[in-house]
Amino acid sequence: MDNGMEGMLDTYLFETNSLLDRLDEMLMADEKIGDFSTDDVNEIFRIMHTIKGSSAMMEFSAMAEIAHHIEDMFFYIRDKGIDSLDPQHKKELFNLMFRSEDFLRGQVEKVESGEALDTDIDSFAADINNFLKKISGAPAEQPEENPAAEAPQTHPAALDHLPDDKEAVCFLHVFLEDGIGMENLRAYMIVNAIQECGIDLRYYPENMETDSSTAASIIEEGFFMAFTSEEDANKASDVLRTQNYIRSYELAAVPEPEPEPEVPPKEEPVKSAAPASAPKPAPAPKPAPAKQAAAPPVKQNLISVSLMRLDSLQNIVGEIVITESMVTSAPELNQLSRDAYDNFMKSARQLRKLTDDLQDISMSLRMVPISGVFQKMSRIVRDMKQKLNKDVRLTLIGEDTEIDKTIVDSIQDPIMHMVRNAMDHGIEDDPSERIALGKNPQGEIILSATHTSSEVVISISDDGKGMDPEKLLAKARDKGILTKPESEYSVKEALGLVMLPGFSTNQEVTEFSGRGVGMDVVKKNVESVGGVVSLASEYGKGTTFTMKIPLTMAIVDGMKVTVGNSIFTIPIANIRQSLKILPEDVIRDENDNEMLELMDSFYPVVRLHQFFNIDTDVTELSDGIVMWVETSDRSFCLFVDELVGEQQVVVKPFPAFLNYFELKNSGIAGCTILGDGNISIILDIQSLHSAALENA
Repeated sequence: MDNGMEGMLDTYLFETNSLLDRLDEMLMADEKIGDFSTDDVNEIFRIMHTIKGSSAMMEFSAMAEIAHHIEDMFFYIRDKGIDSLDPQHKKELFNLMFRSEDFLRGQVEKVESGEALDTDIDSFAADINNFLKKISGAPAEQPEENPAAEAPQTHPAALDHLPDDKEAVCFLHVFLEDGIGMENLRAYMIVNAIQECGIDLRYYPENMETDSSTAASIIEEGFFMAFTSEEDANKASDVLRTQNYIRSYELAAVPEPEPEPEVPPKEEPVKSAAPASAPKPAPAPKPAPAKQAAAPPVKQNLISVSLMRLDSLQNIVGEIVITESMVTSAPELNQLSRDAYDNFMKSARQLRKLTDDLQDISMSLRMVPISGVFQKMSRIVRDMKQKLNKDVRLTLIGEDTEIDKTIVDSIQDPIMHMVRNAMDHGIEDDPSERIALGKNPQGEIILSATHTSSEVVISISDDGKGMDPEKLLAKARDKGILTKPESEYSVKEALGLVMLPGFSTNQEVTEFSGRGVGMDVVKKNVESVGGVVSLASEYGKGTTFTMKIPLTMAIVDGMKVTVGNSIFTIPIANIRQSLKILPEDVIRDENDNEMLELMDSFYPVVRLHQFFNIDTDVTELSDGIVMWVETSDRSFCLFVDELVGEQQVVVKPFPAFLNYFELKNSGIAGCTILGDGNISIILDIQSLHSAALENA
């Protein structure tokens, strides 16, 4: 693919994903009120028109065809007005549109991963077309939209030859879709579904479930269901709307002694929208578009920019900051006169102010609201509510909280996993259990995001069953993963067991993950972006997962320390305390490792000069500085030569060829360039603990 086509593909993917995000947002909002606004109908039509055109241009025929069918459907809805659909049709339309969105997203993901698009879309396209036929068959003034011409020519004649059923008041005459196979069994399944709803009926052919030869007559002439009351027939019509493989159906009353005058009306069979025995009055004129006088959204002048360009801008700004620091600290300035030096420093202070502003702006360009991730969680809860038959509401707090784009992409999967766990195994299955505990029958999941000075705190809490620490310990004992006696585990440590690989409290595998399955992956993903995960739970009341994530990985508030001739930067967020110690403060464990007692707990000591094999004259703990650091649930002490001072640094990744050495696993997160041009290694406290203590 040449650069031109690659640029077009990037534009197409960005535009299509944005349109699908907008579609999902509208569908979720409209489903809550159970209706589409006129503006949203027009907007969905425009979205599908755009996706159809751009997909056809890129030769993605499957996406173009499905979008075209949806566009046709909304063209009819827009023309007739959304009020022409009854509540049942609107419910079916919501489900169909969510299916359509999922299909289009799936195709986009295949484009992004370079996979071949689906080619077998006839079944899904038929579902969309059948729904259009269903809703377009209702208005009497639209015979051109009625798909009667597609039905076999035997339709009118069949009504003249109703089954000989003396007790029947009316019949439902049903035609199945072409080419579905085993038509007799398909018809019997439909009949059985209606009978299971408590509706009394008789069906013809009577032996359809046992005689496969009846399939031929069902293909040509359809099959009949006989009812002793129109009320039962109308109830059966409602059930038919939910069944698959039905092309059309019509309600026919038993003819009077003179059936001939009834022939002309048979030219207008009523499809699956409503029974013909209850003709509706002519629809009122279309409502004015201002039916729902919602204020139009305020459009902003936005432009999409490649993240690579923002990275380049950030690197340049970092270089400017470094160069500015080098200029203002140049030794040649000492040769200037007092007045010249004062004038230079006045200009330098103004330059520093401008470079600080430039750095803040360049950082803000990478910040995006977390609302996009939260919106996807709304869709997950909506789908799982239907599959699990649970009444749960999702409460979103702080959707406007902004975070670095690269971090947003990394935390989406962990948040999704925890929301799915809360839905599947956090919220009780039976509302009576909640009522017995004095809870609202409707469960609640709260997804919130808040800012602190240097990080974003995201919490996922539910008011469900909670976790029992004793059961967790028992499960861990059965799996043989306990590292000390059960009595020595605190409640926090017991709850932390769910973060271990392969740990699960679920007794059987379901469609959704059990609480704890994959939680080690969640923890790993969050820690990969410099964040930490914590868990709190009260049995019978609920569970809360909390993630603390830095605002951005591109800039760090760090403490510069020296080890020999090397300069290291330790993130301020990981530092608990800096202290000088005396020789008698050092304690040796059974393996002769150095430890310090701090606040009634003992912490191992890691000597940086030994770990990185650096020559230094400071080898006695009493001569240097001890840094008490922590990350997640790990805490230890670092021994360094001396502190240099606090500084905000720009994180620069290592060149690609250094990936071979797996520096991330050696306690190194990246590097930064200091004002004097020297390079400082930024330490990753999490991986440093693993490399120096766990894997030592």
